[in-house]
Amino acid sequence: MSQARLMEGTALARRIVEDTAEKAADLTARTGTAPCLATVLVGEDPASVTYVRMKQNRCRKAGIASRHVALPAATTTGELVAALRELSADPAVHGILLQHPVGEHIDERAAFEAIAPEKDVDGVTFASFATMSFGLPGFVSCTPGGIMRLLDEYDVDPAGKRAVVVGRSAILGKPAGMLLLARDATVTYCHSRTADLSSVVREADIVVAAVGRPRLVRGEDVKPGAVVIDAGYNPGNVGDVDFDSAAQRAGLITPVPGGVGPMTIATLLEQTVDAAARQLGV
Repeated sequence: MSQARLMEGTALARRIVEDTAEKAADLTARTGTAPCLATVLVGEDPASVTYVRMKQNRCRKAGIASRHVALPAATTTGELVAALRELSADPAVHGILLQHPVGEHIDERAAFEAIAPEKDVDGVTFASFATMSFGLPGFVSCTPGGIMRLLDEYDVDPAGKRAVVVGRSAILGKPAGMLLLARDATVTYCHSRTADLSSVVREADIVVAAVGRPRLVRGEDVKPGAVVIDAGYNPGNVGDVDFDSAAQRAGLITPVPGGVGPMTIATLLEQTVDAAARQLGV
């Protein structure tokens, strides 16, 4: 039987989306304009198609208009950049989400940088990373932002704690570490070349697993009473943490699914409404 308390993201995400829907309705009533999120998808990767459809459904429930731009798999970097710049210049669009991955032949960073910072509600641009790192107003990367909300919901104060982030991607691992650092955690980044990963993880009061390798973090590597955040999602509803063994030692742990995932979408919707409010001047 699991000893750890579950950090459920589903209920918290539902509350955030309900609050966001109220804000969206108020904004629409005051301005006559509904917040609008544009989703851009290159190709027809089944998982990406499912994610985009789910985000569109959540938008509808939150009173957010959605515009979908479907581009063929053969789309070039230049064509994708042009489409994103067009959306950035469109005053009817308040937030832009480029579903990734976009295909190995595309320069993903060039595509991200074609998104206007004020519409970067997924927190993927250089500008968003800078504002996250310096604690300035802007948009956070949605999954790391959702993780911080989960920590707050379960009264986990990162200040003074040793936080280990396993993963260094530009939109998950790196920003998660910067947000924890901004909250006075002592942060260590680990990755595929970290020597003796287990010994580093064993020192962590907070573990964020975000590397995309199933069950990489094992229960024996978890410090007793640690907070374990599993931001991985692998085929078969398997996270980056071996849940059953880790739950025997952790104090708090996120399930997969139902932990970090719902928080990511809730953060995206909330930031879309915030972006619309700023752009509409209310």
